Amino acid sequence: MTEIEALFAAVPVSVLPAAVDWYSRLFGRPPDVVVHQDEVMWRATEAAWLYVVVDGARAGRGVVTLAVGDLDASLSELAARGLVGEPVVAVGTAGRRSVHTDPDGNTVALVEISG
Repeated sequence: MTEIEALFAAVPVSVLPAAVDWYSRLFGRPPDVVVHQDEVMWRATEAAWLYVVVDGARAGRGVVTLAVGDLDASLSELAARGLVGEPVVAVGTAGRRSVHTDPDGNTVALVEISG
C-alpha cells in the first residue's frame, strides 16, 4: 500500500439534526462540509475527517477515539458546551481517557497519551 493521504471515518446516526447539534458542540463549530441532506463532515486534522451520515441500520455502533494534548482542558471546553462524558480513567500505562456518547449511542473517546 502506498502512503495514506487522508482518513475519513464515518459515524452512522438515525437523525441528522440531533447529530449535527451534538457534533457541533464536540468540535466547537458547525460542520466544515455539508455533503448533502444526509451527510456532513468535520475536519479533525489536516488529513483526517469525521463524517456523520444517516444510516439507521448502523446507527449507534460507531466508535471513535480522538487523541488530544490536554485532556483536562478539552473536557472543560466540552463541559462548557454542554457535553459531559464518563469519568476519566487510566488506560494502562498509555494515558487517560474519557468517553462521550452521542444521541444514538455512538461513542467518542478523548484520549491523552502519556509521553
